[in-house]
Amino acid sequence: MITSTDHEKHVVAQTLRRARTAAGLSLRELAAQARTSHATLLAYEQAKKSPSVVTFMRILGAAGFAVDLELSRRIRHADGLDRGEELEQALALANEFPVKHQAHIAFPVLAKLIKR
Repeated sequence: MITSTDHEKHVVAQTLRRARTAAGLSLRELAAQARTSHATLLAYEQAKKSPSVVTFMRILGAAGFAVDLELSRRIRHADGLDRGEELEQALALANEFPVKHQAHIAFPVLAKLIKR
């Protein structure tokens, strides 16, 4: 079984439901093609149960979808700071440089073209 948080369970459930509906299949049709029961597939789609990775991929394959994975590193620390602390420091620094705009923005190149 996929051990996951509630959010991850709902992502899996939504992915299965979207794949099934995009394929135009009923629960029973997809369950038969994926060699599982419609009750089990329903439990997966309602996030009451989590499929194993193999089962998840088999169901998606039966719906006509391939699974492409891309790995990316999560940045947890930078320069010895947690991401939240790093963000707080960046925002504090940004507040030290207030933006002041002119009331009128001049576009000299555009103004020359318009005068012609």
